[in-house]
Amino acid sequence: MQFSLPTGIEEARARAAAFVDERLLPLEDDPSSFGEGEHIRLDLLEEVRKEARARRLWCPQMPESRGGLGFGPVGMAVLYEELGRSRFGPAACNCAAPDDGNMLVLERVATEEQKDRWLQPIIDGKVRSAIVMTEPHPGSGSDPAGMMLTRAEHKGDRYVVHGRKWFITGAEGAEHFILLARTSDDPRRGLTAMMFHGRQPGWRILRRIPIMGPEEHGGHCELELDGLEIPVENVLMGEGLGMKVTQIRLAIARLTHCMRWLGMARRALEICDPYIRERRAFGEILADKESVQGLLGEAAIQIDIGRLLTMRAAWRLERGEKAQAEVSMAKIQVADALHRAVDTAIQLMGAKGYSKDTPLEWMYRYARQARLVDGASEVHRMIVARTLLKEGRNFFAWR
Repeated sequence: MQFSLPTGIEEARARAAAFVDERLLPLEDDPSSFGEGEHIRLDLLEEVRKEARARRLWCPQMPESRGGLGFGPVGMAVLYEELGRSRFGPAACNCAAPDDGNMLVLERVATEEQKDRWLQPIIDGKVRSAIVMTEPHPGSGSDPAGMMLTRAEHKGDRYVVHGRKWFITGAEGAEHFILLARTSDDPRRGLTAMMFHGRQPGWRILRRIPIMGPEEHGGHCELELDGLEIPVENVLMGEGLGMKVTQIRLAIARLTHCMRWLGMARRALEICDPYIRERRAFGEILADKESVQGLLGEAAIQIDIGRLLTMRAAWRLERGEKAQAEVSMAKIQVADALHRAVDTAIQLMGAKGYSKDTPLEWMYRYARQARLVDGASEVHRMIVARTLLKEGRNFFAWR
């Protein structure tokens, strides 16, 4: 087994760490840096994106031929974790959800013509994107193949779409959309993925859904599709292959969430570190107390387990292997580790941690979504269990 990083990846990690420490974390301390949704102001985002390009940190996940760094999942895991230490880091380097997952799937499945039209503007930072999949009850959630209600009727050289979607991340302000809709009642090939532009008629945002935690740019929106017309040349992969497109996207997107969350989990412990080294109680520094060390040690262990699971899944994906169970295990572990790390930091800092004097309360609200987005933890445990039942003893084989 090999645990060292290739030289190029380590150099990029060091650049990312310097960018976060020198430029981004100081911005987080300035209330004027924030815009709508408790995220970085869009005009300020453009400034730091110029710096990210200058520091050679732009689009780590995209090919060099299209303006990225050309890193595979292993390099992405390292960089995304480092950038995730700042809530501004992923957006600054154009590797934040949902654009990140949308770019990855388009690079994988789109034709060259589709890439030039739909992918390249996202890479260049000229437009934002969204994936339109989840529906209100009784429509699709974790089971899109069986529950999708939105229909796209094939009429000549186009599809006409009717339906309703919700919790569409980044929809407000996005221009390039990936839509998943039902094109037949075939249980295996009933869904089709297709692209549409935000300025097209036939759809509208009904509302921006208020949520518990901070938002990505563009919020989480409920949409109505009422006669949206999409040309057949905008279909990804082919009619009936929408679930394949979705699976390709989610396999890596779930893991990139883990990569970024690990950085946030580390940052939570970094925030409480100076406090527990200085604060005294009952004649003793907090960091010297056994109870405090127990909390810190457990949080650190859970983060590192998450890092190892994430890197194993990334390694398998980089080799072109399927890693469904590995990604699910990482998703479960990292979601829990993030919540534990933030909760631990708040507990150790007491009232200060609970206040808005530190980013911890922001991180605590954000962390709760981790056990829900891109599949609830219960769904991922089911995936792991089914793989175990199928493979038996081979589930634990060294691959």
